[in-house]
Formats: sequence, C-alpha cells, structure tokens
Amino acid sequence: MVSEKVLIVYAHQSSGSFNSAAKDAALEVLTAKGCTVEVSDLYAMKFKATATAEDITGKVKNADHFCYGEETKLAWEEGKLTADITEEQRKLTEADLVIFQFPMYWFTVPAIMKGWMDRVLTLGFAFTHEKRYSQGIFKDKKAMLSFTTGSQESMFSANGINGDMNVTLWPLQNGILHYCGFQVLAPQIFWAPSHVPSEARGTMLESWRTRMQGLLGENPLAFTPLDCFDGEKGYQLKPEVHEKHATKEFGLTVGIHLGKALPPNNQMKAGV
Repeated sequence: MVSEKVLIVYAHQSSGSFNSAAKDAALEVLTAKGCTVEVSDLYAMKFKATATAEDITGKVKNADHFCYGEETKLAWEEGKLTADITEEQRKLTEADLVIFQFPMYWFTVPAIMKGWMDRVLTLGFAFTHEKRYSQGIFKDKKAMLSFTTGSQESMFSANGINGDMNVTLWPLQNGILHYCGFQVLAPQIFWAPSHVPSEARGTMLESWRTRMQGLLGENPLAFTPLDCFDGEKGYQLKPEVHEKHATKEFGLTVGIHLGKALPPNNQMKAGV
C-alpha cells in the first residue's frame, strides 16, 4: 500500500494551545498509521499574509494596473513565484489530504491562514475557469477544517445568536476548498475548549484521535456537481434539477436552498 501524504496547515502562535495539541495529535496518529506528514507552521514560518506584487520575482506584465490573479498565473507558468509560495505549492501537490488547523477568528480563518489560501491557491495552479468545483484541479485530494471556537455550540445553532454553523462554513468549504476541487471531509470542531474543564478538553482530543483512525476512508461532504448548472445561463441550476427536488423538504445545500428550509448539518456531516 502506498503511504498517504498529509499536509497540516497550522495557525496558532502558542505551543501550549489546544490547537497545538490537536495538531500534535494528528501528526502522531497519522504518522503511526504510516502516513507521511508535513506541517506548515505559519506563524513560526512568519508566512506573509498579504497577496501583493512582491509575490512575483522579476517584472510584472502590467505594473500600472496590477491584477494579482492574472499576474500570478503567468508567474506560476514561468516559475517566477517567490520561494515561500513555490514550497507550499510543492507540499500541496504531493499531499493526498490537507488539514487546516486553526482557531476560528471572526467566523473564519486567521489572517495568516487566509493569506496562505490567497497566495498559494493561485490561478492556474489551484483552479481555472474550466477546472473548478466538482471538476476542479484537486478533485483527487481531500481537505478538511479542524478548528476551535470561542463560542459554545448552542450559540452556533440555527436558533443561536451566531447563527447556523453550517452557514458560517459554506464560504470556506464551498468557496475555497470545494472550488479548487477538493473532496471536503466533515469539519472537526472543538467547541469552546477555553471554557471547559481540562478533562473535557482531553475528551475532545481523544475523539479527534479516534476519528483519525478512519479519517482517510471517510466519505466527503456532498456538493451539487458543476454539470447541474447551466454555464450558458450564468451557472443557474438547471430546470430538471429544480423539478427533481421540488417535492423535497430541504434545499440542496445551505448555499443553494431553492427557497426551502436549509438542510440540517449539510456542511458538518457527510451523507445528510
């Protein structure tokens, strides 16, 4: 059996943090299972968070009207991206599974991790107009979010003050990971570890360790395939797909819900 390669993209400044413990648990369990694991410790690397013209070595095509996407596509094709981006793209190319480990900041990833996404997932390398979503470049790879929250689980419920966590996760899981083609595994959410006793934190880590035993064999979350949308009509859902779901109680996803109730746990559990 060929060893699976795992990349952990990790964003926390403290080695004493719960996120660090979760990252270490993943490294330990997956390595013990025979996986080859690389960790990109973004703060330790002092990874640059801003996507700028400095990401390109040499001259840019149009300095007067700099377009990051187009310029980095050219730079990627010509081998002119900076070394830090090129190295992360190498890790990503080799990986079968990518785990993003982070504390949730303002309902999303920390700036340094968003910077990794902005800078590493360049046009051409990670997606093109033709190759995205279910036909994306990374459709043979898996990715998942593993993160801590500051709020309790009840606050992220459909009736909670923060709103439905499934809705919160849609831009990250659909708009970034699935957009690049990744098969997105259900997220690992550690609810408010800083507000629970140490025994409860230990239980959280144990559940993560247990999950990792079968992680590589898990089914991914379901997203509506690209061919269900009409590219000639602004990528609107095709009428026959509408008709097929007309009698169903819930919409397709939290993002495409057809005026129906949001499907419960659509972004948090596979097979729902």
